[in-house]
Amino acid sequence: MNIALIAHDKKKDDMIRFVTAYKTIFAKHVLFATGTTGLKIQEATGLEVHRFCSGPLGGDQEIGAKIANNEMDMIFFFRDPLTAQPHEPDVTALIRLCDVYSVPLATNMGTGEVLIRGLEQGDIDWRNVVHGKTEDFIEEK
Repeated sequence: MNIALIAHDKKKDDMIRFVTAYKTIFAKHVLFATGTTGLKIQEATGLEVHRFCSGPLGGDQEIGAKIANNEMDMIFFFRDPLTAQPHEPDVTALIRLCDVYSVPLATNMGTGEVLIRGLEQGDIDWRNVVHGKTEDFIEEK
């Protein structure tokens, strides 16, 4: 599955701890991230991460385009709700796209825990149907 990892500045350490804790699960998937978040995850975990621009420079929009083109299966976006973000319209648009295209989205560690455990157990395999991989999906079940 294609998984995006995004974290506001005050949540980057949380994201690094989260990815480190679930490194063995994340290692089985293709990871994408906004610029700085992706770099910090790579440095901390050694995982390969495809990096987009920094969020304020368009990274959120790049991930949004992947969602709109059905190329992203899950988003972990650890947001800082207490700090104003200069690119808040982009953040809102990204969350809206997840809702429009039924892409699972975790905005904090609590929902992240639920999604990563669901991913590990195969509860997100329905995304294979979305990608037209119905034969693989049926064989796995």
